[in-house]
Amino acid sequence: MKVTLVNPPYPPSVHSHPPFIPLGIAYLGAVAEKEGHEVTVIDCQAEKLNYEAFRERINRTPSDVVGVTATTLLYKSSMKLINIAKQAHPEAVTMLGGSHATFWDENALNEYPSLDIVVRREGEITFAELLDKLQTNASLKSVLGITFRNKEGKIVRNEDRPFLEDLDSLPFPAHHLLPLDALKRMGKVLFPLITSRGCVFWCDFCSTVRMFGRGYRWRSPKNVVDEMEMIHNKYGVNQFTFYDDAFTVNRERAIKICEELHARKLDLIWDCGTRVDMVDRELLKTMHDAGCIAVWLGVESGSEIILDAMNKGIKLDQTRQAYKIAHEVGLMTIANVVIGFPGETEETAKATINFVKELNPDDVGFYVATPYPGTPMYEQVINNGWLRVTDFDKYDTAGPTFETPWLTMEQLAKIRYKAYQDFYLRLGYVLKMMRRGGTYGISAVKTSAAYALRAMHIKLS
Repeated sequence: MKVTLVNPPYPPSVHSHPPFIPLGIAYLGAVAEKEGHEVTVIDCQAEKLNYEAFRERINRTPSDVVGVTATTLLYKSSMKLINIAKQAHPEAVTMLGGSHATFWDENALNEYPSLDIVVRREGEITFAELLDKLQTNASLKSVLGITFRNKEGKIVRNEDRPFLEDLDSLPFPAHHLLPLDALKRMGKVLFPLITSRGCVFWCDFCSTVRMFGRGYRWRSPKNVVDEMEMIHNKYGVNQFTFYDDAFTVNRERAIKICEELHARKLDLIWDCGTRVDMVDRELLKTMHDAGCIAVWLGVESGSEIILDAMNKGIKLDQTRQAYKIAHEVGLMTIANVVIGFPGETEETAKATINFVKELNPDDVGFYVATPYPGTPMYEQVINNGWLRVTDFDKYDTAGPTFETPWLTMEQLAKIRYKAYQDFYLRLGYVLKMMRRGGTYGISAVKTSAAYALRAMHIKLS
């Protein structure tokens, strides 16, 4: 079958982030090719294709199946592409996958008659089975993990598919299907890997447990480094980023990955994300010696009241210790912070801003708490009648979508802007990042300059 996989563009009203490799699509493409199907990938983000440009492309792309991925932010954009694809190829089967589709499956099918099938949760095995059934015109009743519109127009929701336990059995992502030249930043492509799936924590703002299961499944160290070595040899790449929610959840495995990199004498650099309660000096030193240059550590809040409300399961002293050790062993640190979670006040937000400055990370992301479908926070916001923005195009974590008895949307927007100003407009920070240079240093200095110019404009006006 001729299979077309699509990475949708950002909504026109949203600032477009630099393009990155759509790893989920690359995995699906690899699975489909392994089963003998002809696969084409259209990456609207990397190729800067708007809806009309996509229409022109899909019109000249023979397609029996068109699959589009969707986060909440990209949902409406994805569905516009589904509509366009169905107009171009009325007989093609249209599919939607991804985190938003998983928790919005029946809604999506009801809202968009041009959509035929939703693939829920992780999709590789489901997708391969679907293609087999469609190729032979077989019934979809037995395909686990899908919601679909049957021949009578009725929406049918099959049972969930059990999670794949042997992640080593998956083929490596099909990077050759992607427009790699268009994905370059500063002349290089940053290749992502994901080495584990699932989580054992229940952070209320996150859908990982509901999407990938409560518990961890991981690839073997050999399989992980095999992929890195293959990419290095094939594409001349020496920098990677791990997309795992918590790379160090299995401490022994993380160390073995480092040992495998040493054993093969691969001169590679990489970064990863993890929890502050899942690192120690020996582990971070081992990672640094194996090429790790930066760690993304979830700070989330500088208030233990808010951390408890989030069900984060960490204490401020654990965060302090993790950042202290990371700096001492020579790792750059990037802080992930959520502001505006239900219960947040101006006082707790101020405590968070001050806490981040105390930690002194090399970079920071202040993300507005956003009620994504599939998260406990979504249910909390809906049940309390706090939701004010229903347009998913606005769910970009940059602007508020709900307000609580403790904070208005206007207050929260001002807090976020002040948080960035307070962090980036510190002379000591700017000088430190100028001395550091490199991708992280240059990016941080540019951000500081942007906030300085914005502050000057506000004062002059």
